[in-house]
Amino acid sequence: MAKKQVDMSAHFTSWALLRYALPSIAMCIFTSLYGIVDGLFVSNFAGATAFAAVNFIMPVIMVLSTVGFMLGAGGSAVVSMMRGKGEHDQANRTFSLLVYVTFGVGVVLAVLGFALCPWISEAMGASGQMLEDASVYGRIIFLSLPGYVLQTAFQILMTTAGKPKLGLGITVASGLANIVLDFVLVAALNMGYVGAALATNASEWLGGLAPVVYFACKNSSFFRLGRTRLDLKLLGKICVNGSSEMMAVVAVSVVSIVYNIQLLALTGETGVAAYGVIMFVYYIFSAVFEGYSMAASPLVSFQHGARQPAEVRSLLVKSLRIVGIASAGVFLVCQLLAFPLSYAFCSYDAQLCAYTEHAFRIFYLCFLFAGFNIFGSAFFTALGNGLVSAGISFVRTIVLETAAVLLLPLLFGTESLWFACAIAEVLAFGIVVACLLFFGPVYGYRMPREKRA
Repeated sequence: MAKKQVDMSAHFTSWALLRYALPSIAMCIFTSLYGIVDGLFVSNFAGATAFAAVNFIMPVIMVLSTVGFMLGAGGSAVVSMMRGKGEHDQANRTFSLLVYVTFGVGVVLAVLGFALCPWISEAMGASGQMLEDASVYGRIIFLSLPGYVLQTAFQILMTTAGKPKLGLGITVASGLANIVLDFVLVAALNMGYVGAALATNASEWLGGLAPVVYFACKNSSFFRLGRTRLDLKLLGKICVNGSSEMMAVVAVSVVSIVYNIQLLALTGETGVAAYGVIMFVYYIFSAVFEGYSMAASPLVSFQHGARQPAEVRSLLVKSLRIVGIASAGVFLVCQLLAFPLSYAFCSYDAQLCAYTEHAFRIFYLCFLFAGFNIFGSAFFTALGNGLVSAGISFVRTIVLETAAVLLLPLLFGTESLWFACAIAEVLAFGIVVACLLFFGPVYGYRMPREKRA
């Protein structure tokens, strides 16, 4: 007999909402550990040049993997609203379509990435040993891109299917596989970044294919993989709605590329390596807010589809409180762990370790506001307004952070480069607040003053 599913029509207290979101938060954090584990092993067993090369090519890999975030987030909102309206058969067919399309696009992108990886690395400025290392590592990673694309989509769809704990279990299993294989291939067999890439291959295929097997089983959840038909209009709607999540990842990756180019020119491999540590750790802490948003979004979509604006408002207010408390907590933890985390990556080089710790403390001022911006973008995706959501993501990163990365060093010197993310998040926070206030009457979660009781 199938286990009892989560009742998305229920009223959630703050504690119930947080408890419901915890598996998704843990799942996102554990997924982010893939990168940090690879980084730790490569940095300590292969050296700074190999570590800088891995960090240099990683944003390119992330850009091509964003189709999973787009289809997962956009599709989650669509199928949740279908269920809220009682259209269960259509929701199931749409779910199946999402999985098949996600895998197919992942295969195409993997072929393109494998073919273009050396050229892209050279075009971004890599040369010599760094170019060779980045090209080899990237090509190996692209072998499992279809699995990773599926895995990122299922991170969201598992929660939509009422199975957040199962999603966490699969993520933990694939993450443990990555850690064990990193230890064997990198530390024990001394295979360097090649071993780290092969370990990632195995974990990504496990994380991507295990949910496929699960949803192919009868009565496994709200959804089951089965027959569907290609509906380009529906896919277009899903892609537009999920474009914000895609834009968020693309934007972070593009900004990372700009950071790397600037740092390579201004500080050399030392700055690129320090930024690599910062971003590996950034993904873990930002996963707190991404995981929460991932869990809350299907609930918002369901209540919006069921035409329950009061419940949408309740979820919004409670979420802003939770995110606010989490933002303060994450910022404090980052400051406390600045030295231990820097030392874990750079213990072999005291100067690099000190430089990384200093940059770490400045860069992570961004977490005082980043959580609100991540949730704000996801909230509009959940309401089916992908354009506003994508606009927030685009302005927040591509416009504001890129501009800060390019302009601050010209005006205030290299040191100011580490403030770019925090400045961009503060400005983006103002945009998110304005959007929430403006669209409140449109979606009914905030009634105009003259209509309030």
